Amino acid sequence: MERTVKKVKRIEGSLRVPSDKSISHRAIILPSLAEGESVVRNFLKAGDTLTTLNVYRKLGVDIEEKDDVIYVKGKGLDGLKEPEDILDMGNSGTTTRLTLGVLAGQDFFAALTGDDSLRRRPMKRVAEPLSQMGAKIDGRKDGNNLPLCIRGGKLKAISYYNSKMSAQVKSAILLAGLYAKGTTQVTEPIISRDHTEKMLNWMGANISTEFSPEGYTVKISHTDRLKPIHIDVPADPSSAAFFAAAAAIVPKSEIILKDVLVNPTRDGFFRKLKEMGADIEYKNKRDEAGEIVADIVVKYSDLKGVKVVKEEVPSMIDEIPLLAIVATQAEGETIITGAEELRVKESDRIKAVVENLRRLNIEVEELEDGMVIKGKQKVKGGVVDSYKDHRIAMGFSILGLVSEDGITIKDADCVYISYPDFFKHLEKVSQ
Repeated sequence: MERTVKKVKRIEGSLRVPSDKSISHRAIILPSLAEGESVVRNFLKAGDTLTTLNVYRKLGVDIEEKDDVIYVKGKGLDGLKEPEDILDMGNSGTTTRLTLGVLAGQDFFAALTGDDSLRRRPMKRVAEPLSQMGAKIDGRKDGNNLPLCIRGGKLKAISYYNSKMSAQVKSAILLAGLYAKGTTQVTEPIISRDHTEKMLNWMGANISTEFSPEGYTVKISHTDRLKPIHIDVPADPSSAAFFAAAAAIVPKSEIILKDVLVNPTRDGFFRKLKEMGADIEYKNKRDEAGEIVADIVVKYSDLKGVKVVKEEVPSMIDEIPLLAIVATQAEGETIITGAEELRVKESDRIKAVVENLRRLNIEVEELEDGMVIKGKQKVKGGVVDSYKDHRIAMGFSILGLVSEDGITIKDADCVYISYPDFFKHLEKVSQ
């Protein structure tokens, strides 16, 4: 499906964007391993998270929905059942990598596959440490690509240096560590998303964290039981970012984004946007089950170019393509480096942004690990390719709001992966 987004006068209003995707995934996966019933409110119903829900049903977990509340009747750490068929992971890297961590601790066989995009994404980064722990994993291209098969059980603890600062890799190892003999340790130079360790701690796992000159370390020991939880999933900062960006670049705009997760490992985009000169304020800041939540108010203001370096990337990895798009409307040059991880997302997001900006006659230089964007460029309009990547489709929709003739996005329906009502919400706040 193609979608054309045209110029608007301003962005105005209040939105509660969809619930956080990362926490929604974990709010199914971890309670599935608990003893007792967990209650999940404001679960994100989108392509990737529904994949997680369906996968755990196929692993024998009783998951029900009543009045928009999800009830997960946990099977305990050793209560999952061997799936009768291949597990379809759809487009979800999070479902795949975290589930591999869970399956590493199960004494049965499972096979996993996914769509065309997911079958190209690297899995050895998870398969290798899990194999070191004792899981037997094989798949295409020497175990790097789906389809993969895994037989778990009888794990031993490892110490792992997470050089890529991947939260999915860290989470997979920690989940396997629940089953391993000894203490499993993951160290990373810069802390990546920490939702898994926060939720495991909340559920009673034998887990601890610390910061040191070497970076951030999390340790987990064999755990006999996880407690069920009640969780109200906050709004997704990655989804809120698109509307913050819109208000920041469309003159005379002001928007209120309600109940947004502002965990410091996730709000890097908002901090960088503020550094660019955006008028951003966190209001009604509060603690929700160990996570920091706030209402974010964004008003239009003149922006200037900035530098993004490797140390800043983990807290804004999904929003860097959007930041590059915003940078086309900022004064001066924006330089993004240290973001090579974008090459192996749902698309090669560096290439996708660069090629689409060039299609719109916007000056940009591609780097191996990022890009350089010239600022204050006029956007006439044109046709761009989403590469069936939800974040690319939504990002260029935001640029369409300041284009002279509108921007048409190919395969725009891919936004369903994380934000089914994106275009409906965009129309709601567009004046």
